[in-house]
Amino acid sequence: MGGLIIAIIITVLHTQGIDLAFTLPLEKILMLMFFTTVGLSASYSQLLKGGKKVFIFLGVASVYIIIQNAIGVSLASMMDLNPLMGLVAGSITLSGGHGTGAAWAATFEELYGLKTLEFAMASATFGLIVGGLIGGPVAQRRITKHNLESEYGAGDKHHEKYPDVVTYNELEEDKVTPRRVIETMFMILICVVGATYIKEWTGTLDIKWLKGIPDFVFALFLGVILTNIFEFTGAYKFNTDTVDTIGTVSLSLFLAMALMSLKLWEIFDLAMPLLIILAVQSCVLAVFAYNVTFRVMGSNYDAAVITGGHCGFGMGATPTAVMNMGSLVSHYGPSPQAFMVVPIVGAFFIDIVNLIVLQAISPS
Repeated sequence: MGGLIIAIIITVLHTQGIDLAFTLPLEKILMLMFFTTVGLSASYSQLLKGGKKVFIFLGVASVYIIIQNAIGVSLASMMDLNPLMGLVAGSITLSGGHGTGAAWAATFEELYGLKTLEFAMASATFGLIVGGLIGGPVAQRRITKHNLESEYGAGDKHHEKYPDVVTYNELEEDKVTPRRVIETMFMILICVVGATYIKEWTGTLDIKWLKGIPDFVFALFLGVILTNIFEFTGAYKFNTDTVDTIGTVSLSLFLAMALMSLKLWEIFDLAMPLLIILAVQSCVLAVFAYNVTFRVMGSNYDAAVITGGHCGFGMGATPTAVMNMGSLVSHYGPSPQAFMVVPIVGAFFIDIVNLIVLQAISPS
């Protein structure tokens, strides 16, 4: 929010002939730290913990990422925009969120001289709002049409009847300790430095597609490799709360700096094409989630709640998905399976799939 306020102030000053520029040397480091934490969270035990439903939902969400990009690129080309703008209004911001949008905007500007940061931030913000609006109605339609109900029944006192489905315990000891923060930061910085050197090294090679891989992709995959090596060998176990906390702080600071660099006046001419693309994206996701996600996930109550969650992170972010599912279960009853499957896929593994897909289809 602070970065957006600064961007608005800068825009007002620009209209008065006053231009401001910031030097933000920590912006890239914070971005690499965030993507490293995404990788550190993606251990094979997380996939196994959610069971086969996690793999199924990951497959469904991955297919939709391809559809999302096809829609974005097609509509952008039809409106005489650079196809890369379609990717920005596709899975980069809608499945990836503000962080992924800002990261790819920097990559597109560096490689192709295409300024997309303002476009990306507007798209990601629109997605957050719409994702929260369509998720509930889509899921409710399925629940009421098929008379679906939670196996725990409806109501609002499930924490008393079924304490085993409640994950929060106010008496539980705080897991984020100074020692864990220092240890985790050390591992993260190893990945950040490693990603920087790998990017420099690949730049010296005469392999065109390898040169086009952004440094944050290397940071993410170094995180994946590191956490799974440690887990497989038992040498060290990352605390997920600590990793999440560092990731959240890194992302917040990175986005604040990215938003401070926004030139909102540069997006005015693109407002209508962006709205058209995002309106189509919203409708297609609602139809896909209603007809495909619901059926593939089992056509039951849990599937309906997962459908609402898919609308949330398919257009916005995992917190939006959790919010959608929270409003559903507060009215129709608990769905522990949905709250296991959607956050695991939405918070960890879909970002990896998204980066793989984007790297595969982006021009070298």
